[in-house]
Amino acid sequence: MGERRVVVVGQLARDVVVQVGALPEPGTSADVTGRRETLGGKGANQAVAVAQLGQPVSLVAVAGDDVIGDHLLAQAVVDGIDVRTVVRRAGALSGLIVEVLESGGRWRYLQHLPEPVLLTRADVAAAGAVLKGAAAVLVQLQQPAEAAREAARRGREADALVVLDGVADAELAAMADVVRADEHEARLLPDDLLTLGPRLVALGVDGGNRFFWPGGEVFLPHPAGSAVDTTGAGDAFTAALAVALVRGEPPESAARRAVDATAQTVGRPGGRPALRPW
Repeated sequence: MGERRVVVVGQLARDVVVQVGALPEPGTSADVTGRRETLGGKGANQAVAVAQLGQPVSLVAVAGDDVIGDHLLAQAVVDGIDVRTVVRRAGALSGLIVEVLESGGRWRYLQHLPEPVLLTRADVAAAGAVLKGAAAVLVQLQQPAEAAREAARRGREADALVVLDGVADAELAAMADVVRADEHEARLLPDDLLTLGPRLVALGVDGGNRFFWPGGEVFLPHPAGSAVDTTGAGDAFTAALAVALVRGEPPESAARRAVDATAQTVGRPGGRPALRPW
């Protein structure tokens, strides 16, 4: 499998999932039927997935200097993630995402991700040595634009596979090899995305995902079967797509790996991946 390192640049948070039969009416209560608390956030989820697939991975993210941050980083280490480039922000509380999951797979997020736990351009620059040696750089575009651009730029300078996850503008797209967007984000992307620089575009569409690359395209439907929770499916998708490409698989094969990773994720509550290594 080699030792080609993937670097994920994105979000780290405490992820709390509570399951209920249905949301209570205002002024009433409901019993929680299930509860999970774990390392989460889009960046950390992608890093976990990369590690589960057997690829060395580093995470560039921000945690607070609180005890929750201690626990989250300890879990990341157990998961096989290099956390030397995770910033501990003095005086900040670590990010928190609470998912309320109703029966039938309907979910709602409550999140506390204030500015202190978001990446800055300086945070990304401080991870320059790790980024310089990366085979792939996965950039979560829900981070501030300056930090995302710095990560993409450094990935391009390192001749790494640059994967953008989210809504990419023309400037970012020109630095990318791969752009992935979910069904909502895809509506905000430029129509001529492939002409701007990426060699593979993966877009969520009604009923599945459509992949485009120079000289080819394929539509792959969502995996068969009922989904317990779609949270985290996109993170597993992005990680698997990147790992497949790093290992030299052609676009359609990588696309199928990505869709299979979503199938392995949506069958249980929460966004934490549980992928089988290849």
